[in-house]
Amino acid sequence: MRRPRPATRSARLFLAAAVMTALAATATACGSGDDDNASSPAPSSTAPAVTLSPSSSATAPSASAPSTDAPAAPSAKTPPTSGSSSTGGSGNTVADGGGKTPICHTADLAMMAKNTSPDAQTGDVTVLMTNKGGSTCSAAGFPGADIKDSDGTSVSVDRGREVPKVTDLKPGETASFSISYPVDHSGDRLYLPVAILTTPPNETHTVSLKWPAGAPPLQGPYGDSDIQVHPVALEG
Repeated sequence: MRRPRPATRSARLFLAAAVMTALAATATACGSGDDDNASSPAPSSTAPAVTLSPSSSATAPSASAPSTDAPAAPSAKTPPTSGSSSTGGSGNTVADGGGKTPICHTADLAMMAKNTSPDAQTGDVTVLMTNKGGSTCSAAGFPGADIKDSDGTSVSVDRGREVPKVTDLKPGETASFSISYPVDHSGDRLYLPVAILTTPPNETHTVSLKWPAGAPPLQGPYGDSDIQVHPVALEG
C-alpha cells in the first residue's frame, strides 16, 4: 500500500528548511567571529625603548673662554745703563757673589780725587775711598758721579761697561774708582771742571771733591759717552 505523496513532499520541504536554517545560523556565527576578530586589536609586542643621541645640530652650551684682555702685570723698573746721578750710587750686579756685607756709608769713607792720567793723550781722574769706620763694609758697584763746571752747572757721567766685583773694605783699607775722558788739544779750554760730585755705591749722600790740579784739559761736551765712570775696585 503506498503512502500518500503529499506527506512525503512535506517532510522533504521541512528537511530543506531545517538545513537552510542551520546554514544561515552557521554563516551568522562565522560573520560574527570575523567581526570580532576585525574589531579586536592585534596584540602588539612592546619594543624596547631606544635612546636617541642628541642631534649633532643641537648647539651645546659653550664655556666662556677666558678673556685675553687681562691687565698686564706691572713691569719691574730697569736700572739705567748710563748716566749715574750724584743723588745715588748703584750696586749693580756684582760678580762672584757679594751682598752679605753691610754697605759702606758716605760718613764711613775718607775720599779724595787725584790725577792718574797715564799720558797727555789720555785723561783719567781717580777717586780714593778709605774705610775709616770700625767694621768691614762693601763698596761694590758703580758710584754716582757728576762733573761740575766753573759756571756752576753739573752733568752726570755715563757708566762704563765693566761688571762690578766684590769690594769689601776692612777698616783702614782703600778702594777706588776712576773717571776717564778724552783730552782737549784745541787750546780753547771751553770746559773747566772744578769738582766731582760723587756718591758711593748704594748710598744717597753726596760728597764734593775738588777736581785734581794737573789733570789734562777735558774735551767736552759734558755728558759725552766718551766720558765714563768705572766701577769701584780694591787698591793694590
